[in-house]
Amino acid sequence: MKFLILLSCAVALEGLNSNSTSTNASAFVIAPQQKLIYVNNPLHAVSVEPLSQLTAPDEINDAPLMRDIEMLNNMLAEVVERDNPVVHDLYTRFRRHGLNRATNPDDPEPLQQMIRCAKDINPENALGVMRTFALALNLVNAAEVCHRLRGLRRSDAELDAFESISTGPLPLVEDSARGTIDAIVRENKARGVSDEQIKEAIYEKLVCQRVELVLTAHPTEVNRRTVLRKYRKIAETLATLDRLDLNPFERRQTLIDLRRLIATLWGTNEIRSAKPTPQQEAAGGIAIIESVLWDAVPAYVRKLDAQCQLSLDRCLPLNSVPVKFGSWIGGDRDGNPNVTPEVTHEVITHQRLRAAKLFLSDLNELYNELPICGRFSPNMTQLAETIQDSPDRMELYRRVIGNLRQRLVKTIKECEDILSTNAASMNYIMAETATYKRVSGWETAEPIYKATELMEPLLIMHDSLVQTGFELVADGLLVDIIRRLSIFGMTLVPLDIREESTKHKMALDAITKYLGVGSYAEWNETAKLQFLQAELAGKRPLFRTTDLNNLGFDESVVKTLETFRMLSSLEHESLGAYVISQAQTASDVLAVMLLQKQFGMEAEKKNMLRVVPLFETLDDLTNASSVMNTLFSISLYIRAINGKQEVMVGYSDSAKDAGRLAACWSLYESQEKMAEVAKKFNVEITFFHGKGGTVGRGGNPALYRAVLSHPPNTINGRFRVTEQGEMITQNFGDIQIAERTLDIYTSAVLRESFIHHIEPAKEWRSQMQRVSDVSCADYRHIIRDEPSFVPYFRQATPELELGSLNIGSRPAKRNPKGGIESLRAIPWTFAWTQTRLHLSAWLGVGEGLSPKNDADRKMLAEMYNQWPWFRETVDLITMILSKTDFSISKNYEDQLVERRDDLINLGINVRRKLEETRRAVLSVQRSKSFTGPHVQIVRASSTIRAPYIDPINIVQAELLKRLRTMDDSIEKSEEKILLSNALLVSINGIAQGLRNSG
Repeated sequence: MKFLILLSCAVALEGLNSNSTSTNASAFVIAPQQKLIYVNNPLHAVSVEPLSQLTAPDEINDAPLMRDIEMLNNMLAEVVERDNPVVHDLYTRFRRHGLNRATNPDDPEPLQQMIRCAKDINPENALGVMRTFALALNLVNAAEVCHRLRGLRRSDAELDAFESISTGPLPLVEDSARGTIDAIVRENKARGVSDEQIKEAIYEKLVCQRVELVLTAHPTEVNRRTVLRKYRKIAETLATLDRLDLNPFERRQTLIDLRRLIATLWGTNEIRSAKPTPQQEAAGGIAIIESVLWDAVPAYVRKLDAQCQLSLDRCLPLNSVPVKFGSWIGGDRDGNPNVTPEVTHEVITHQRLRAAKLFLSDLNELYNELPICGRFSPNMTQLAETIQDSPDRMELYRRVIGNLRQRLVKTIKECEDILSTNAASMNYIMAETATYKRVSGWETAEPIYKATELMEPLLIMHDSLVQTGFELVADGLLVDIIRRLSIFGMTLVPLDIREESTKHKMALDAITKYLGVGSYAEWNETAKLQFLQAELAGKRPLFRTTDLNNLGFDESVVKTLETFRMLSSLEHESLGAYVISQAQTASDVLAVMLLQKQFGMEAEKKNMLRVVPLFETLDDLTNASSVMNTLFSISLYIRAINGKQEVMVGYSDSAKDAGRLAACWSLYESQEKMAEVAKKFNVEITFFHGKGGTVGRGGNPALYRAVLSHPPNTINGRFRVTEQGEMITQNFGDIQIAERTLDIYTSAVLRESFIHHIEPAKEWRSQMQRVSDVSCADYRHIIRDEPSFVPYFRQATPELELGSLNIGSRPAKRNPKGGIESLRAIPWTFAWTQTRLHLSAWLGVGEGLSPKNDADRKMLAEMYNQWPWFRETVDLITMILSKTDFSISKNYEDQLVERRDDLINLGINVRRKLEETRRAVLSVQRSKSFTGPHVQIVRASSTIRAPYIDPINIVQAELLKRLRTMDDSIEKSEEKILLSNALLVSINGIAQGLRNSG
């Protein structure tokens, strides 16, 4: 039966009504004298989101997507059949069983047929089949990217038919800046509120808000950069086929291009022969900026500026920064011995090199655009006169641009000289970057390391063009360059540094012992604070930095101190925050300030990195407000931070420590209390949210609702969050999709500034505390107290194998000899996601949401209906529950877990808890089937992807079984290599199929 027909049947079985309207989208408040309220926009249009956000494919609008998937699958099948007919036949058979299971989910036979096929497959064919399914899933993803762009264009066209207060380049949807502004203005004008007052309030909030997205390297993005570029090209080629003006020859050539790309992908070895280095991971982050964000960011800001002019009668400031980017890649040394001081220096140098080359390319283009030889402002003339020996005598803009080009070339040359000391790095960089045009006279030029050195002449040129009647010219490429410089600076992304608090304690302990004043590690908190404050207030250093390598410190301590020495040698704007993981006390923060001071980084010198404590565990989150209260009570500290404090809260580690519900409630209360403490001391606090892609790691697939669901008074126009793994590609893999993501973040933070949050009633808080305590106890009982849990986890999931695969540069554990407690949250979640059990996201929830009396049950239902935060929390858990697959996860147990009574009983207990959790959630929702906007994720997306993911899961279990029974002595046998490679491809395939895997 044809693929399209089968999927249509499956979708029909899965279809449910959508319920995507935010529950807290009413009652905005602003202005001292008049209230502004938000009423749902009657022109509200559903935002064009990933397929995972839709209830089911639309028979008409989504028909092109289904057509593309069918076409791409047929092309892939043709390529595979020519290369290996046996693999093609196996793939076709597995896929047929997968389609049958998607069409008839209650029929166990298709699954059993897949299990039987897996048992008979040989290692070579297993690798071929896994490669085919993984490639097919990536083709589905590429088709979805094209379809999202198609939907954006269709949405804009449809909205043109409606009348609106505002027009403009941004879509008129709720989670767009245009939709948010339009709704507030229109509904409040109807209430008689001054139009000027409304617009002024919105404008002030918009220009003052700060959103920063921090890119992090994680194994959830398992595709290689070269492969990602090919999939992006496929999406672009599919879009070409939508053109109505293609003649028959052009259409045939486009189809040939698609076949060529797929054939190239089939012939590409996507298996890494070695783990990526931190430098290579950082280059991957830079690639997103170069290939997408460099164009998407100024394009979006230009549209936002036009929208403000149309909707608010105001222009954005020229250097406005609605969204910024940061990075951890190459700076996150927590538990990663591969991130050395030398690596961090190399990554920052590489980023500066890439920034200089990108700006040089822009200036080359700008040089060609500005041959103007008359009418200059006095400042422009004065600036040009400072530049000697220029061939551009009359064209003053070109004279200035030519000098800037020389300085950028000098910057490039200096960066390349630094990097040339590492041959491997230099070869990699030169292979990945384009050459720049030869510019003469650079040898005597001064390099550009600070953004102001480039910004000042650019602004003078802009002002001159405007003053002399060339406004249109000024508003072209020159404005885009200024905006790029405002957002990316001369380093592309400021690099955060992250290190574990114990590393700083060990360093200070070695120093105090060397000084003969005792053991810092053995002092109590009071003694530590006294020592730290005294040293911070003093003038003398702890030791001569030139003697660092001669003081007898152990290697770990020297490495920590060398990191601070390296940081002190860098331009301050190259760096972001210094994040302290596992922060527990005020002394943890002051310790980092003192180590910075030792190497010359101080608040008075304006070169001190802001110090950001990261509170991760349940206990640390509970104590966080007390820690901040202690810090804010120290006058020396208050003077150093200049009234601003950033605090990071960890979603993934807190959930791993206490379970999903307890972590959510602890995060809610902790942020509330820290915000109150900050307010008491008149400190502006910014929360940095460390979230992953999955629900189990704090992720929320709907960005707009995610921002609005945060606790009251904790955002206030300031939002910093990590973007991880495959979510980077999903949100920023295409220019138009990246623009849409930036628009969602901007509009969400803007709307949050106006929304009236529901404050939880006292009885709701008491009920939530009961839920938290009960769920945490149940979660920890299984994870910590059940002796059979660890062997069950390691047998029933690919956890053990994840550490040996070449997925990321960071080890899977902070402590290589530790158990579950030392396992990072990423592999913890990743392992459960691979088996489709998703245990880390729901364990403990059922017990917490199953009260013993009717009064509690009634209150939980009331909380769900009236408290947006609680509703969002429950709906997210509902979504992940709807993605679990009993039969798939049970097969892992059947194939891999020892036939011991304790292990078998634990598996039965886990599945019983899963059933209880489902019933408990349905009871809270007062529903007979899963409801809420997030449960949509299992509908359209899973229905389409399940026929591909299910066979991978079945074969993966068989691969794990064979590998675990092989003799360790045959480490390099051909069979073991083939099975290991097939396992890696299966892990990649499932990750790509599920999209938010870890």
